[in-house]
Parts: sequence; structure tokens; C-alpha cells
Amino acid sequence: MSAATSAPNLIGNIAAFQVGWFACVLGAAQGWPWSGAALALVIAVWHTARAARPAQEAKLIVAAVLIGAAWDSSLAAIGWLSFVSVITDAMAPPWILGMWALFATTLNVSLNWLKGRWLVAALLGGIAGPLSYWAGARLGAVVLVEPAPALVALSIGWAILMPLLMALARRYDGIHGTR
Repeated sequence: MSAATSAPNLIGNIAAFQVGWFACVLGAAQGWPWSGAALALVIAVWHTARAARPAQEAKLIVAAVLIGAAWDSSLAAIGWLSFVSVITDAMAPPWILGMWALFATTLNVSLNWLKGRWLVAALLGGIAGPLSYWAGARLGAVVLVEPAPALVALSIGWAILMPLLMALARRYDGIHGTR
């Protein structure tokens, strides 16, 4: 186990993600969407600054945010998802983009074990992705306007996005290696 994936770093990575996730979701649900987005930014910057190759890790985070913006904006534009605390109904709000940045911080640390395991990544994405949105809906941050099609689309989409994100994590691995 490398220093980057040592138990304290893994636990810290998971904890930072979870704290950021709840800040984004609960902040949006309570009308404070920028609080979660700001914390997500702080966590992503802190993560990047600690990386062996910060520029590579920053590229991964930016790529994930762009992919997430396109994906979630598409689902909102179709009308299957409706985010609370939005600037416009057809675009993913800043707090959800913050969540994509947070998720990207896990790809080369706590989810590093998924690299090269494309089927497992697809299965995990297809199950955990929709569950995350469902949890966000239960907490009041997002509305699954058309629950059945939304959950099916989320499952299929995340089954594709997860292996794609893991491939990007392999390409832009700023955690493993030297500074």
C-alpha cells in the first residue's frame, strides 16, 4: 500500500467526500446551495494541493465536473430531474457540480481499486449512482420528476460514466507517482 492509499488517507478521502456530499445536499435542500459548493471547492483544492502531481489531479477534477455538468443538465432539460436552488431549470446548479468535483477526488484514492475493473465499475456505477440521487431526493435537494425513467436513465448513465471516469483517473492520476 502506497502512502497515497494508506489507511489514514483512504479514511480521510472517504470522510471528506461524505462531509462535502452532505453539505451540498443539505445546503441545497435548506436554501443554502453556495455553502455546499464552497466546501466542495475547498475540499477539491485541498485534495489537489496534496497530490503528488497537482496539475494531473486538477485535470481529472475539471473533466469530471464538465462530464457531470453535461449529464445532469441533460437530465434536467429532459425533465426527469429538477434540482432545488437552481439558476435555471435546464442546467446543473453549482452545488451539484461541487459534488462532481468531490467525487473526482475519490477516483485516484478510495476508488483507485476500480481501475481496470471495467465491469465492476459499471455495476457499481449503475447501482450507487442512482442511489445517490435517490438519497438526495429523500433529503430534499433534487426531485425525481419522472422517478422510473429518471432512475433507469441514471442507472444506465452511471454504468457508462463510472468506467469512463476510471479511465480518466488512470490517464490523469495525480496521486500516485512523484511530484
